[in-house]
Amino acid sequence: MDFNMKKLASDAGIFFTRAVQFTEEKFGQAEKTELDAHFENLLARADSTKNWTEKILRQTEVLLQPNPSARVEEFLYEKLDRKVPSRVTNGELLAQYMSEAASELGPTTPYGKTLIKVAEAEKRLGAAERDFIHTASINFLTPLRNFLEGDWKTISKERRLLQNRRLDLDACKARLKKAKAAEAKATTVPDFQETRPRNYILSASASASEQELRIAQTEFDRQAEVTRLLLEGISSTHANHLRCLHEFVESQTTYYAQCYRHMLDLQKQLGSSQGAIFPGTFVGTTEPASPPLSSTSPTTTAATMPVEPSMAGMAPSGETALCLEEVAPPASGTRKARVLYDYEAADSSELALLADELITVYSLPGMDPDWLIGERGNKKGKVPVTYLELLS
Repeated sequence: MDFNMKKLASDAGIFFTRAVQFTEEKFGQAEKTELDAHFENLLARADSTKNWTEKILRQTEVLLQPNPSARVEEFLYEKLDRKVPSRVTNGELLAQYMSEAASELGPTTPYGKTLIKVAEAEKRLGAAERDFIHTASINFLTPLRNFLEGDWKTISKERRLLQNRRLDLDACKARLKKAKAAEAKATTVPDFQETRPRNYILSASASASEQELRIAQTEFDRQAEVTRLLLEGISSTHANHLRCLHEFVESQTTYYAQCYRHMLDLQKQLGSSQGAIFPGTFVGTTEPASPPLSSTSPTTTAATMPVEPSMAGMAPSGETALCLEEVAPPASGTRKARVLYDYEAADSSELALLADELITVYSLPGMDPDWLIGERGNKKGKVPVTYLELLS
């Protein structure tokens, strides 16, 4: 293999000169060309953009994939330019376990039926999560990663080149300063034996140093302009990242809206079947489980017996409201419930609800299992089961 010894020696000399200049600057023994304030602000802004982009990228990856082992695996696949294998989400895996449990424990039992319903909802949640991860990766993570692996590498390369040009410029300034100092000294303290040859050599050395300085200054100015243009492009990067951030928020909003709808549907399904599965929990019995033999008078028994009201669809709303006012709560079977969401009453037979308030609820024979009777002070009306969290 042929080596260009002249080029190798020249490169080694340049590297040594830069190293000496850098070391002397660190120890305060050499002057350093300072960049203007605007350029320094551009550099600081670029560094800050790079650092925060890395942090946002890494934390978003954690949000989309909390499993660190899975993240490492995906990273290795990307570096090897291989397709990342599809992986089931946690919701889909939970749905699979619930389905298998229902098959083994009995799909016709109340527990098995509920497991199947919840498994279907979890499967839909897992599919929504998969779509969200895919959309967020394309619309948000990919642009951030492209900036770090593309634009930022170009900026870093040009900054290193600018640093080398600055070291060369400062080294030329130092050589010119030394040459002029030696020439001035020779003028004031001449050597009577060889005055003319030495002065000629010193003058030629100063001229050569001035020529090198002009070339180094031109190269530095050219490289500074290239680097400045790249740094000013950070504004375009911010605009692009802003657009990607909006898309990420939209995809996240869509994902959570889908999750809310799926869970609300599941809650309605479970609420409609809860009364049939646990009838003793909501429906008050017509008489106590262990009635006293002689202490209860017919009048007291009649007062505690619930009157079956006319429900919606069986009587006009005015008659329904009248019946509800006359209905006494059952002696047993009343429960406290916390309201999950605000509910606007459709008519006078229903009770308007406010989120997080506590009300007393009970059911009556013949009622639709999706509804309960709710009481708040002197007010009474029908309330939907799906808007309640039964406490006791």
